[in-house]
Amino acid sequence: MMSRSLVYNLENMSYGYQNNKLALQDINLKIHAAERVMLLGPNGCGKSTLQKILAGLIFASSGKVSAFDRDINFQSMKEKQFAMAFRRKVGFVFQNSDVQLFCTSVLDEIMFGPLAMGLNMKDAKERAEELLAYSGISSLADCSPHHLSGGEKKKVAVAAVLAINPEVLIFDEPTNGLDPKSQRWIINTINDLNRQGKTIILATHYLEFVPELTDRVIVLGEDHRIIADDTPQAILTNRDILLNANLIDPHYHLHIYGEDSYFHKHE
Repeated sequence: MMSRSLVYNLENMSYGYQNNKLALQDINLKIHAAERVMLLGPNGCGKSTLQKILAGLIFASSGKVSAFDRDINFQSMKEKQFAMAFRRKVGFVFQNSDVQLFCTSVLDEIMFGPLAMGLNMKDAKERAEELLAYSGISSLADCSPHHLSGGEKKKVAVAAVLAINPEVLIFDEPTNGLDPKSQRWIINTINDLNRQGKTIILATHYLEFVPELTDRVIVLGEDHRIIADDTPQAILTNRDILLNANLIDPHYHLHIYGEDSYFHKHE
């Protein structure tokens, strides 16, 4: 079987805020094409920071970050041609949809990315209409995004990112604040995109969704380092890792893997 190409390579990467507070420390990480990778960890461990670094929104304070065989840093992203090519390859869906919705209509929102990338109006509209249908929101085309429900906003945000057809999709807390029906839609959509060959990088607090959303779990600890990198089953059945990462309390119970799970044994 052919090995999958390397998308990201992080070597001894750290990130610190201007007040010298570390958000990430000594991160070594490789992510390959078409992987589904989940970031888990307590609040403030650096999950969102790591996602923003992978998206080229902020840059490492030290160490190396490369994507698609190019270093990703402030200098490389100043190269207009390279920056545009990178933005086409990596899409970021924020936890709060409101921060990425700014157009006056849903149709305009989804057309914005393709137009910015140089697509003509006719083709951009055609692509937007296809994504409206794919997302089940064709009837909302002329609505203001800001007047929609949380689930509808999430669908618009996802469609707007998909409009540039990125190779990598980064989701920060994709199910947060959504009703069960909308949660199911986003889970199914993420997995459908992965089956199409997209690389998926997620962060969540919902442990019950982990097994069906990912093949690989990376756990960040309160010291802002990677403390585990394994399969969902290996992580979710390891009491020590979950406790050390402050992902559960000692009385937490959750049936995910039946009789073999930590959650069953410690009821």
